[in-house]
Amino acid sequence: MTKLIYILGLLLVSCDKNEVGDISLGAFTTKDIKLNTLVDPIVTGVTCHVASIEADLSFSDPSDSSIACRQTGEITASMIAEIDKSKSGEVVFKKSKSVFFKTMKIRRIYDAQSQTLMYVSYSTKETSGSFKHSLSTVPLWGTQAYLAIPSS
Repeated sequence: MTKLIYILGLLLVSCDKNEVGDISLGAFTTKDIKLNTLVDPIVTGVTCHVASIEADLSFSDPSDSSIACRQTGEITASMIAEIDKSKSGEVVFKKSKSVFFKTMKIRRIYDAQSQTLMYVSYSTKETSGSFKHSLSTVPLWGTQAYLAIPSS
């Protein structure tokens, strides 16, 4: 039964509609680098690309990931008004990386002082003494959402 659930999980992962690239790490390994795209659900003018290792025949994928986010469309003040502005921000994407409760999450945090959106990709399970994470930022400078601060 466990094997059937695992195989069904593999089929679902391989059908990821956000996957835009797949790089094999060699003929003698079952690990690949998967490249996924994510459009922020609220700030739709931001697109993030995430690279992570996936091990198809393993019960646990590695925690390493990398993220790069860029402005790819309009960012408006109304979009920024809708986001969580707390110090912990909000999760905009999550993906299971293991049958052992490990998840990769992407969290958006707003830095009001520099008017920048920060996107942090991280693993929810410690691996080799570390929680793996990666950061990318999108400044609001030059967008409709940028608030000019009068000089004193």
